[in-house]
Amino acid sequence: MTGGGKKGSSGRGGLYVRVKTARKRSVSSTRWLQRQLNDPYVRRAQAEGYRSRAAYKLIELDEKFGLLKKARAVVDLGITPGGWSQVVRKANPRARVAGIDLLACEPIEGVAILEMDFMDDAAPDALIEALGGAPDLVISDMAANTVGHPQTDHLRTIGLAETAADFAVRNLQPGGAFIAKVFAGGADRELLTVLKRNFASVKHAKPPASRKGSPELYVIAQGFKGRRDTNAASSD
Repeated sequence: MTGGGKKGSSGRGGLYVRVKTARKRSVSSTRWLQRQLNDPYVRRAQAEGYRSRAAYKLIELDEKFGLLKKARAVVDLGITPGGWSQVVRKANPRARVAGIDLLACEPIEGVAILEMDFMDDAAPDALIEALGGAPDLVISDMAANTVGHPQTDHLRTIGLAETAADFAVRNLQPGGAFIAKVFAGGADRELLTVLKRNFASVKHAKPPASRKGSPELYVIAQGFKGRRDTNAASSD
């Protein structure tokens, strides 16, 4: 790296890059950059053409739970920068995919992208229209902006997961699956109640690609029982 990078032994058979603090770069920014430069998942994503290291979280969840090969219609909540949709398309090129995010996302072949707030009342219908029908897989890597207070960060992200679950319960095809990010402590009681009522299997997992110090966790619900309980996600 030009302008401040220094390589040393990593002790793991590779090189560890140290980054000097530049005049216009804060200490925290320097730490983030150093972590990125030394993250094997970041390097792998760059080499394999994925837009973010988060792609490997979905890859690893799929290896454990077998989520993608049978999926034919997928909704990606919080799609930007697009790594999860890239994984879906690579695993199953015939799958139809529609994603949504407040932030702009560069186009992905075979993916309909909506730049809008998922919390907007019009978002669910817009997603179904963009997908061309009901999904059989809903994936959500959404997380609220952290404020540094663990309980608050957990509650805000759980709120997003509950909204995503409500969308899944209202729109999934029978037999479908749902994945959502939650934080340390996992899905709360009300969300778990909703998921266990509507899915045959509900489990938590922390894929290896999740950083060790990260509080993130994923809830994986499979075997959707059908929309006989239309108001399930909002009645608890």
